[in-house]
Amino acid sequence: MPTLKYKRVLLKLSGEALAGEQKTGINPDTVAAICTEIGTVLDMGVEMALVIGGGNIFRGLSASAKGMERSSADYMGMLATVLNALAVQDMLEKQGYPTRVLSAINMREVCEPFIRRRALRHLEKGRVVICAAGTGNPYFTTDTTAALRGMELKCDAIIKATKVDGIYDKDPVKYDDAVKFDSISYDETLSRRLGVMDATAFALVRDNHVPIIVCRMFGGDIRRALLGDSVGTIVHDK
Repeated sequence: MPTLKYKRVLLKLSGEALAGEQKTGINPDTVAAICTEIGTVLDMGVEMALVIGGGNIFRGLSASAKGMERSSADYMGMLATVLNALAVQDMLEKQGYPTRVLSAINMREVCEPFIRRRALRHLEKGRVVICAAGTGNPYFTTDTTAALRGMELKCDAIIKATKVDGIYDKDPVKYDDAVKFDSISYDETLSRRLGVMDATAFALVRDNHVPIIVCRMFGGDIRRALLGDSVGTIVHDK
């Protein structure tokens, strides 16, 4: 068994990641590929919690900007994250990995309520804990949920898996001269407005000194990051 630098982690995925090339909805083939990648990490003995966005189904902030009442829009977004959580749960279990979906909004017929001690016990037993329905409150993003659950579940690091291989000073898709950071401080990330996570999420991780690793979803980057290899970008104290 390889030596892990981070034994317990929270993995943050965007909802759009589940849509694949179709951009919206849930693409079963893409979900299967993501779960296979997650499985390579779980096979190393990592304890993992997941937070998945809902932007592939409904984005509360966008709906609010178009005139919908913000609280209603955010609750709809939270329900979208439950759909994504159930899709990932189904695929992980088909691949042989035990999971539990814990929701911040009670819906006992489909998932458990989020209770911190119960979630910790699931992690200790080797189950993947999928945290759904955000924080259960409007006005908070799934980035903030990831930071909050990462603190509550005593995670060693928060990994944000994206399409790009780290944090750049500007959009690498649009600009050929974009420069990638190997490491960067919380404060510099905020001052440069790099958009990695929202300010509320950053305040939580900064105050609790939990590193954020931004790396590619595919290609084995998550696995290498957990072993302590230099991949992606790490955001931490300096």
